[in-house]
Amino acid sequence: MTSYRISGKGRIDRSKPVRFTFNGDSYNGYQGDTLASALLANGVHLVGRSFKYHRPRGILSAGSEEPNALVGTRRGPGRFEPNTRATVLEVYDGLATTSQNHWPSLKRDIGAINDALYMLFSAGFYYKTFMWPKSFWNKVYEPFIRGAAGLGKSPTEPDPDSYASRFAHCDVLVVGAGPTGLAAALEAGRSGARVMLVDEQAEPGGSLLSETDARIDGRSGWDWLKAATDELAALANVTVLPRTTAIGYYHQNFVGLCQRLTDHLPNPPQGAPRERMWKVRAEQVVLAQGAIEKPLVFDGNDRPGVMLAGAARSYLNRYGVKVGNRPVVVTSHDSAWLAAFDLTEAGAKVAAIVDIRPEVAGHLKQRAAALGIEVLTGWTVTGTSGRLRVASVRVNPISRGGVVGPARTIACDALLMSGGWTPSVHLFSHTKGKLDWHEDGQMFLPGEHAEASRCAGAGNGSFGLAAALAEGAEAGAAAAADAGFKAKAGSYAVEGEMALTGVSNRELPTDRNASKAKAFVDFQNDVTAKDIRLAVREGFKSIEHIKRYTTTGMATDQGKTSNINGLAIASDAVKRPAPAVGLTTFRPPYTPTTFGAFAGYNRGELFEVTRKTPIDGWAEENRAVFEPVSLWRRAWYFPKPGEDMHAAVARECKAVRESLGMFDASTLGKIEIVGPDAAEFLNRMYTNPWSKLAPGRCRYGLLLGEDGFIRDDGVIGRMTSDRFHVTTTTGGAARVLAMMEDYLQTEWPDLKVWLTSTTEQWAVIALQGPNARKLLEPLVESIDLSEEAFPHMSVAEGRICGVPTRLFRMSFTGERGYEVNVPARYGRAVWEKLHEAGQEYGIVPYGTETMHVLRAEKGYIIVGQDTDGTLTPDDAGLGWAIGKAKPDFVGKRSLTRPDMVKDARKQLVGLLTADPNTILEEGAQIVLDPNQNLPMKMVGHVTSSYWSAALGRSVALAVIEGGRAREGETVHIPMPGRTLEASVTGTVFYDPENKRLSA
Repeated sequence: MTSYRISGKGRIDRSKPVRFTFNGDSYNGYQGDTLASALLANGVHLVGRSFKYHRPRGILSAGSEEPNALVGTRRGPGRFEPNTRATVLEVYDGLATTSQNHWPSLKRDIGAINDALYMLFSAGFYYKTFMWPKSFWNKVYEPFIRGAAGLGKSPTEPDPDSYASRFAHCDVLVVGAGPTGLAAALEAGRSGARVMLVDEQAEPGGSLLSETDARIDGRSGWDWLKAATDELAALANVTVLPRTTAIGYYHQNFVGLCQRLTDHLPNPPQGAPRERMWKVRAEQVVLAQGAIEKPLVFDGNDRPGVMLAGAARSYLNRYGVKVGNRPVVVTSHDSAWLAAFDLTEAGAKVAAIVDIRPEVAGHLKQRAAALGIEVLTGWTVTGTSGRLRVASVRVNPISRGGVVGPARTIACDALLMSGGWTPSVHLFSHTKGKLDWHEDGQMFLPGEHAEASRCAGAGNGSFGLAAALAEGAEAGAAAAADAGFKAKAGSYAVEGEMALTGVSNRELPTDRNASKAKAFVDFQNDVTAKDIRLAVREGFKSIEHIKRYTTTGMATDQGKTSNINGLAIASDAVKRPAPAVGLTTFRPPYTPTTFGAFAGYNRGELFEVTRKTPIDGWAEENRAVFEPVSLWRRAWYFPKPGEDMHAAVARECKAVRESLGMFDASTLGKIEIVGPDAAEFLNRMYTNPWSKLAPGRCRYGLLLGEDGFIRDDGVIGRMTSDRFHVTTTTGGAARVLAMMEDYLQTEWPDLKVWLTSTTEQWAVIALQGPNARKLLEPLVESIDLSEEAFPHMSVAEGRICGVPTRLFRMSFTGERGYEVNVPARYGRAVWEKLHEAGQEYGIVPYGTETMHVLRAEKGYIIVGQDTDGTLTPDDAGLGWAIGKAKPDFVGKRSLTRPDMVKDARKQLVGLLTADPNTILEEGAQIVLDPNQNLPMKMVGHVTSSYWSAALGRSVALAVIEGGRAREGETVHIPMPGRTLEASVTGTVFYDPENKRLSA
């Protein structure tokens, strides 16, 4: 195969050759090559098939904006990844790659029939084609769509790689290590500021890596680059991260970075992560992302061998690869001329430079003439030919009136195009920064900033090297100064730079029927100029609607090479200026990012980490059986040798009722609410009144949603006039805190209140039983536990066993109860001390099953078990918890809706089975008449059901339509093979007078 490698060119390491495969064929490359540059060096342009039409596609660009060259990669057993961009994939010895979206082969793809049937696949065809007949959807349309959707094949094996994550803070984060970013990092670094410089490429340099003419401070661009990177490496306060993409820019200067660590290594170190996700909080951010070259829109602009002129220059100067022996250049911008000059000097025979503009700078024409390149100014390209690679280009002169003259065909093996440059404003847009339209350059540029950031260089519209360096230095110095460091921007002397200008275009003028032309705007999603114009004719005026109807800009490249061209065509079609048509929304991630990088360490056993309390280890050592509760592992019961669950729970219940039990309640959600308006905040959030609750007292709190249904509950203690200790259910902690934050930030921002999650701060030990106070009295300091000083529903701060405590007098069992809150680090020690001291009273540790039985005997609900999101306080028998005199609280208005006050609503009641030894199944449905015709009318269901050792029978809670009015009635529970009977009762089965709370 012909080699297109140019001797003496590029930055690749020719002393380190590598072998890799593409579609099973073996090729040579060098360390430093990308897959794209190595394939081009071997004369390979055809790399894939397009998504919709299955047209042959080649390499378009040299960077992460690449829409065509998406390949599957296999890096070893189990390491397969689809849709990897060949332009950023570094080759190494043994790399195996495959092309995508074809069958049976890349060169002979049966799917190419779609190209011949293109009239059936116009814009929005899926909205029109798959509507009728409806009966076709399940068996015809949906299977077809699922089979046709997507590019590449999903991996079938588990990913064997590991992924890391790290948090970092810095004073100045510079995104982009081209000349602008390097200048910014140098100035900020010299000031002493902590600087992070990140770039998605394998080495810093950006455009300097492809530039050979300019000199900076008397040195060549590459020599200056080496000096700059050496200086940055020597600064201890500067971190440089190559192969690192800034994928998202979020609120308060939080930036997500994805760093590729081992993809370029043939033999990664054992255990080394493949990628690392950096979560960086920066004081100041400098965005120096550069610009992306725009393709030209003309018939046949997608053939293999048609690529961006700037990319061709990069392949030549950075990788030493000539993309063709006889290229043609078509452009409306001066920068493409430089590619033609460089290729000619490297030995290529540039057939012609076709410039859309009628006039260009004289010095460009003079140099072209000196190099023997034919120049056609005021000409356009109207088509290309070649089945699997461009073979010729059809060009026509343009008259002043826009009329296209007679055609001429020029043979070529590459067509290099440039429509100018588009500033990369994606990250700036992530912050909701305002973009301003610049009519002269037909581009959006950063305007008003929403974050502490600066844009510099080509990404800010400053395309010249001298301007980019100056702007970068100024931005870096200013960012460092704003971060609190003394900095002053230096200056850089640039020689040999050529001023470059250009004009923007829509579709190029053509002498052909526009309805038949395949002039592509979005290469990845096969969107043509006529698709956009069709969308406008069919009523779509906003670019966001046009985007969704045509799918332009919706591919994995997010329209990096297509958005501005699509906007220009849409603007012309609707006869409105571009800003009026709008700009599509850029969203993270900037480039496609692996799921593994987002998951990080959270996979396998760490995917959903089981949370354990400080007392969990003691429970495990004492043979506890555990159950999952929300994200926690909790002791279910503590069996003794020979005991089953029934026996263990009965023993534990008996101990609590007769003497003393201890329970690990550390998993309860805990929120500290502090501030002068804390009581008012609680008044608005909870149904109960809180303003008059005295410090040192507690109250049961009930939380509703806007719909009036129960969301959570818990006991709330007032520690001081402006501080409350709020408890929530185990599973509701995060949800309740998020709900509170939402209301505080969006509804009542005027309230002076601070919310802090303290769930992990406190270990909680519940002591329940008649002897609870006797156990505590000798161990507690500074708290009077007498009935008069510390009655039920009290809270006080003191010390227990020598450590600080918040002691609550409360009960979830109906017995005298206390909840001992101690700092988590003392949790197990205090537990062990209490267990040791409690031996005098026969203390028994109990688990969640016993807790459930004890609370059910008293009719205490568990939110999420006895409620299902459709119960109001009155339905649950908690109407007493509503502050009748309160003007408002969350959900109050919903409680007055007619449907919420109907007598026939499902209400919580108790059930006693006719056979006291029968334990109902939780979730079992309830009917009034067991003899009714099928399907029976279900009037409710069992929510909780247990065997009660204290009562010597089973008890259950249920929700039943009009339940309280049915007290004394018999209901029926159909079960497989039999129907059970139960009497409707009140919800309190044990000690209805609550005498034992103070026993």
